[in-house]
Amino acid sequence: MSRVWRSAGLVAAAGAGALAYGGLIERNWFTLRRFTAQVLDPGTSALRVLHVSDLHLTADQKRKQAWISDLARLKPDLVVNTGDTSSDPDAIPAIMSALGPLFEFPGVFVPGNNDYYVPKAKNPVRYFLPDKVGTLHGRLRMPWDELAAEMSSAGWLDLTHVRTQLRVNGLPVALAGTDDPHLGRARYDKIAGRADRNAVVRIGVIHSPEPRLLTRFAADAYDLVLAGHTHGGQIRVPFGPAIVTNCGIDVHRARWLHAWDDHMWFNVCAGLGTNPFLPIRFGCRPEAVLLTLLPRA
Repeated sequence: MSRVWRSAGLVAAAGAGALAYGGLIERNWFTLRRFTAQVLDPGTSALRVLHVSDLHLTADQKRKQAWISDLARLKPDLVVNTGDTSSDPDAIPAIMSALGPLFEFPGVFVPGNNDYYVPKAKNPVRYFLPDKVGTLHGRLRMPWDELAAEMSSAGWLDLTHVRTQLRVNGLPVALAGTDDPHLGRARYDKIAGRADRNAVVRIGVIHSPEPRLLTRFAADAYDLVLAGHTHGGQIRVPFGPAIVTNCGIDVHRARWLHAWDDHMWFNVCAGLGTNPFLPIRFGCRPEAVLLTLLPRA
């Protein structure tokens, strides 16, 4: 019997150690991932895209705010923010301060589900079940309109159901984005149609990497789609896949750069934050991504 109790004690100690590591160390162990993607028209100079997502900023997260500000040293050609920027209704001044140095560069953004509703405690089992929009009734609203207006005034473009072209480092880049798919707010028909062939690259921007939207972007000849939402799984099997993605993408593609079909790629940024009621990461460090876009062979 004593052997059973010793084994149970070891398991409990290991679990407590993993929780302490994930909650105190890894969730604050920010890192920059670097990937390359051959998606530019032949003969085009390389472009550097900084992809940030799921910052889940609160007013008191000074260390994370400073780390985000320091990303400006990368001098990207374009910054793309794929949503869930805030987790605190009072964090807009802190968010604008953290992003301030990045507003020096061209940027675009779309909203995520937590940009619309104040986070709340959630049974972890719910992440394995389909979300029901009806469960949002009665939830407190976030001041997303105010935050979006602030980021727009600072120079970034709100891509919510917008299809446009920007000059990035002197080159024409086609961009299109939707509202948040996780809340059922994405209306792809508003941006549907073949992507601009006069651009050197065609980029789609969404919060949640839902397969139905990736398929539509691919059908419209986009070269690359950027998304977030999954937190990379947030808690992953060590050296293995995510346990859950909280969306339609499979667990093996919950983060980083993947091919979608013969001509399109998509990148899922695992993000820098967590739900404030589940402040832990395990096997999935918080991240931003620097994508170097290169000409197709």
